Amino acid sequence: MVKKDLTKDELQSIHNDKPYKRKLAYLILSFGWIAVILAIVSSIYFGASNIHYATVWKGIFFYNPTNSTHVIIHDLRLPRALAAVFVGAGLAVSGAIMQGMTRNPLASPSILGVTSGSLFFMAIAFAFFPNLTYRNSLLFSFVGAGVGAALVFSIVAVAKGGNATVKLALAGSAISSLLSALSTAIGLRFNVSKDMSYWYAGGIAGIQLNQLKYVMPIIIIGIVIAIILSRSITVLSLGEGVATGLGQKTKFVRFTGIVVVLLLTGASVSIAGMIGFIGLVIPHITRFLVGSDYRFIIPCSAILGALALLGADILARMINAPFETPVGAVTAIIGVPFFLYLARKEGGAL
Repeated sequence: MVKKDLTKDELQSIHNDKPYKRKLAYLILSFGWIAVILAIVSSIYFGASNIHYATVWKGIFFYNPTNSTHVIIHDLRLPRALAAVFVGAGLAVSGAIMQGMTRNPLASPSILGVTSGSLFFMAIAFAFFPNLTYRNSLLFSFVGAGVGAALVFSIVAVAKGGNATVKLALAGSAISSLLSALSTAIGLRFNVSKDMSYWYAGGIAGIQLNQLKYVMPIIIIGIVIAIILSRSITVLSLGEGVATGLGQKTKFVRFTGIVVVLLLTGASVSIAGMIGFIGLVIPHITRFLVGSDYRFIIPCSAILGALALLGADILARMINAPFETPVGAVTAIIGVPFFLYLARKEGGAL
């Protein structure tokens, strides 16, 4: 049993973070949002036809509905950039929470069945409730995220022997494949494959402001709760014994963390589809930069996740211009090798 009166210095020594990482964390928190704003402006600038930066400024702050360029900025490019910010931040924070609570470096929404669960229930919504409002489709996405996660953790709980990290990755891959196959079957059987193709590929093109008005508050609330939980997640990431010894209510922290993950992932999937590996890669990069304290990991992951998806979306438009590459494919190009590296590092050869 770990004593309950561990000091701040003792907890710091457990983490063994270097001093410069704390300074880097403050740097990201202080100037990261400036980088996000600049990336938003760049995202609005790039497109089938580039828009001058001065016009971007006027289109955002001095909107003229009779100006066609302003309409493109206001109705198409600004919602797309904002979607990248919130989806990227939401997926990165949800991945950070999952990795902290499970102490598993492979944990992320896309790998642990959360994303595919959301997509499966979205397919059900398209097939059986074709006139469902977007607000109600959000509920399907949230329920699906919960079902996907529950199936994965149930398999891990009953599985015997083997490395826990690899078991979680294999169970997540199996459930994700199963739910994706079922989603495809539903799409073919009920002739909604075309509607589902957008969510399979993962993308933020064509997102409207009336969709964002539902998603943005949910993601903001989720990130705020995650920041409030961050100290508890730091303690929980040290191990169940340490957390219990410090008097932490681990069940409450885990339950609240799972709810936050489902909110963030469900909202993100409902608007952008299957954008994988942001929730896996960004928390690892953040942890490398700022250390092991989740009071810094969670807000810094939100900033870096937003920047990463904005950058991936810009790159997706530039790879095969004037045609667009699905942003989910761009994130996968980076994420798959990173996942294989982590799997070998943590669990031996696959």
